[in-house]
Amino acid sequence: VIALVLLIFAFLVKDSLPVLKVASPGELLFGTKWYPLSDVFGLLPLILGSMVVTIGAVAVSAPLGVAAAIYIGEIASPRFREVLKPAVETLAAFPSVVVGFIGLALVVPWAKSTFHLPTGMTALSGSLMLAFMALPTIISISEDAIQAVPKEYRAGSLALGASKLQTTFGVVVPAAKRGMMAAVMLGVGRAIGETMTVLMVTGNAAVIPHTVTKPVRTMTATIASEMGETVHYSSHYHVLFAIGAVLFAMTFVVNLVADLFLHRSPK
Repeated sequence: VIALVLLIFAFLVKDSLPVLKVASPGELLFGTKWYPLSDVFGLLPLILGSMVVTIGAVAVSAPLGVAAAIYIGEIASPRFREVLKPAVETLAAFPSVVVGFIGLALVVPWAKSTFHLPTGMTALSGSLMLAFMALPTIISISEDAIQAVPKEYRAGSLALGASKLQTTFGVVVPAAKRGMMAAVMLGVGRAIGETMTVLMVTGNAAVIPHTVTKPVRTMTATIASEMGETVHYSSHYHVLFAIGAVLFAMTFVVNLVADLFLHRSPK
């Protein structure tokens, strides 16, 4: 598996390097204009678009996901828990294109009418749909972290006179916080790598995002929408691989941070 990951990264880098004949790394990463037909390749609007949509998604999904995991793991009855946990995990099986259609039918019109916008295809719409897609990952892994807390912790707290809620929020949640942080980081990785949903609901405007109520374009949507139309081995073709390499590096860092949180020795 490690060899496969290294080979994928090497493949992306190999097909990215020719673009350096057209633009320097600084111009690529910090350029503010994306005009591929004129060989102007500024990735900053795409990087910031991905970050804005992802941060918005995590801001919505992290508190909801952790709260749902606490309810499923500690508060819900065993019979209800047996229904809730599979139901939540089933949400992860929804195809992203179906989620995108739901966003077009429900979230985009809602955003347009609520905020009086010319179009509802905005970063906000993308964030809400990605939050929906990240929730199953966050809930499932957070609930597993809660179940992994030794029963002796709960028994000791209750024996000392703490209530059920005091035990949950004063003992169990702090003991499971590393697993919960890892769940949130994996949810970030799930959101930042999503393609079809953001392609359908964010508007795909390659501009610097100044607010979540404006259209944005993400890195994944750019690759998906332009790879099929570009001339093979042109500068445009190679810069799309460069976008993939940047996205790969960002996802790798997110998963590395999640792994560090999960395996860090408790203080």
